[in-house]
Amino acid sequence: MGLSTTHLIIFLVIIVVIFGTKKLRNIGADLGGAVKGFKDGMKDGGEKPADSVAPAQQVAANPTVAKETIDVEAKAKH
Repeated sequence: MGLSTTHLIIFLVIIVVIFGTKKLRNIGADLGGAVKGFKDGMKDGGEKPADSVAPAQQVAANPTVAKETIDVEAKAKH
């Protein structure tokens, strides 16, 4: 018992009547934007920026933060 073409057309007409064309257009645009954002995120996620600095180097470069930082492992060993 499959869906025939007439069943699908009736189903689409009911959906358009319930939601309206403007809301369906907005849903389609939102869905397309989400898919595009996901693809861009997957493309950008594989690349590592060359100018990024490791967090440990950032802490060591700032002397005021280095003085306030407490090494928990070193303190626990003493």
